Amino acid sequence: MANDHIKENILIQMTQLPYDMQLRVLDFANSLSPKGVKGDILSKFRGSISSDDLKLIESAIMEGCEKVDMNDR
Repeated sequence: MANDHIKENILIQMTQLPYDMQLRVLDFANSLSPKGVKGDILSKFRGSISSDDLKLIESAIMEGCEKVDMNDR
C-alpha cells in the first residue's frame, strides 16, 4: 500500500507534466507491476485435463520443438 505522502507528491508532479509525459509515467508504473496470475489461483484447474490429453499436448510440443519454418513470416 502506497504511503499517502508519496501518492500526493506523485499527483503533484504528474499535474505539472504534459499529457504525453504523463502517459510515459503511467507506462513506467505499469511496467513495475507484477505480471501474470499467481499459481494458487490456477490450482483450482489442477486435474481438469485428462492424462491422455496431456500426453497429446506434450507430444505436439515436442514434435514442433526447435523446428524453423522458413516460410513463416
